[in-house]
Amino acid sequence: MRSIHFARSSLLIAAAVLVALPAIAQQPPRPGQAPAPAQGQAQGQAQPPAQAPIKPYKVLAVTMPQPVNDPSFAAFRKQLADAAAKKDRNALAKLVVAQGFFWDTEGSDKADKKKPGIATLEQAIGGLSGADTQGWEGLAQAAEDPTIEPLEGHAGVMCGPAGPTFDEKAFAELTKATGTDAGDWAFTTTPNLEARSAAQPNAPVVEKLPLMLLRVLSDEPAPANAQTPPMFAHVVLPSGKTAYVSMEAISPLGFDQICYVKDAGGWKIAGFESAQ
Repeated sequence: MRSIHFARSSLLIAAAVLVALPAIAQQPPRPGQAPAPAQGQAQGQAQPPAQAPIKPYKVLAVTMPQPVNDPSFAAFRKQLADAAAKKDRNALAKLVVAQGFFWDTEGSDKADKKKPGIATLEQAIGGLSGADTQGWEGLAQAAEDPTIEPLEGHAGVMCGPAGPTFDEKAFAELTKATGTDAGDWAFTTTPNLEARSAAQPNAPVVEKLPLMLLRVLSDEPAPANAQTPPMFAHVVLPSGKTAYVSMEAISPLGFDQICYVKDAGGWKIAGFESAQ
């Protein structure tokens, strides 16, 4: 078993998009990304992809990552949280590498190496000034997470939040047996997750789920003018029955991470690993 690169929901930051999950992808779009088309739009609207038949599957357990045991990283996270709380761009700049910042997305580095690292960070996670300041919220949430993992292809770079570990071979067999792909699956982030009979907080609980991989169904997209994002995801239980679980208690297999390096001067933000 080893860790696959993905992160918990919305990078646990506001900038990330839940790109892998069909039902979860109804979250608000990333800055610059067009929202999902509303139900009933004219011809040419995007339609949910065809889904594999619903069938039972084997439970595949996941192990959640543990907090990193490094007091210097905890101190760095406090500095990051303070900068985000004060929206202090100068303080943040001291926590970001000046040169060599990377922005990995779709197999390439989108970072403009002529720009300082903080400029690329802002472009990647959202605004830090003016009317668009959602980047600060994202950084504040990133500062709360104590888990990191090595980034393949980047020596010495650690990215967070870290993903769980599970049996990759068993997952390949699982997707083959169900006719699905990785984009149809999430993992539960809390044990004893309540699966309900309807997408309502007071609906009867039909099952409690362990830390595991969970198939998510692709439902009709929410209207583009919806006031609030959906609170529940429509899922397939291992029994083959369907139910609903809280969106806050599952995470997609594929999500954004903020990346860090540690040198003699301490930790710094070194890059952004995008799931898109």
